Amino acid sequence: MVLAKVIGIDLGTKSVKIYKKYKGVVLLENNIIAQQKRSKNIFAAGNKAYEMLERTPKDIFVSYPVRSGVIADFDNMVKLINWYLNKINCKKGLFSNNTAYISVPWDISEVEKRAIYDLINHSNASIKKIKIIDKPIAAALGADINVQSPEGNMIVDIGGDTTEISVVSLGGIVSSKLINIGGNHLDEAIINYTKKNKGILIGSRTAEVVKMNLSTAIETNIGSIKVFGRDLVTGLPKEFEINSLEVYYAIKEYLYSIIDTIKFILERTPPELSADIIEQGIYLTGGGALIEGLPELIYKETDLKVNCVEEPMNSVIRGIGKIVEKTNTYESLIVAPKAKKYKYS
Repeated sequence: MVLAKVIGIDLGTKSVKIYKKYKGVVLLENNIIAQQKRSKNIFAAGNKAYEMLERTPKDIFVSYPVRSGVIADFDNMVKLINWYLNKINCKKGLFSNNTAYISVPWDISEVEKRAIYDLINHSNASIKKIKIIDKPIAAALGADINVQSPEGNMIVDIGGDTTEISVVSLGGIVSSKLINIGGNHLDEAIINYTKKNKGILIGSRTAEVVKMNLSTAIETNIGSIKVFGRDLVTGLPKEFEINSLEVYYAIKEYLYSIIDTIKFILERTPPELSADIIEQGIYLTGGGALIEGLPELIYKETDLKVNCVEEPMNSVIRGIGKIVEKTNTYESLIVAPKAKKYKYS
């Protein structure tokens, strides 16, 4: 008799994380696929596919199946989820009576939530029980917040393609808003800045390196790095220097859009919960929480203290892991939609 397995999945725009009960996080891969254009066969997936981004010949196509927190390419995402599950030995026949917990953004349509649920249904792993967890709840659990208490807490989760700002209390979400601003948009802003102000075109991977090293929410120069791009006048490769002040000018519009949404949610929060948020502060999670000076900027604009979660990019999978390990304790936080499959093209 094969023992039942329980896994948790954080399906993000940029990455996929899988947690296995009693073993912890067993997979962390880029959520990207490289496939041959004619045959549609997988050429590479995950981290190996990411290494090929913007480096492939014409007959190989690299893409992200998830956009803005929802599945944009269902067929390729099915191929990827099968690849991920095979990598952790969750194969058909060996994984037929088991449970998967998957997090989804709260502020998306029921059809979009259903697509994420059906993704696991369409996988080769034959998972029989699929449970849905609202991503803001998982992020709050990962930040060591007691989400089942009557106290209100605000979570700002800045991800790869979206930022979700939520107020949680009593195991539920009081208010939430998902905006299309994330790490990818900051990369694009840096690309556009260098193109407009330096006459040099850089790739998205170079822009990501610049973002990770120099992104700041403070109007000051804290350092610089040298990178390579293509001179738009001569068409030749060129090395140039970019500093953090330039990166600030490139991304500040997006940072203030996030702050405007925080204010929007605060304005619609009940007074008693607002008092809790004043006392507890705002919790920053997701990779975007690592932007230098962002807590200080949010404090300056809202007059609320900001708590930076440890390893913020892993807060959601940590929260899912807590639910996987202590299902009985967190049963009220789980949703189990009725099984129903849809066809996707």
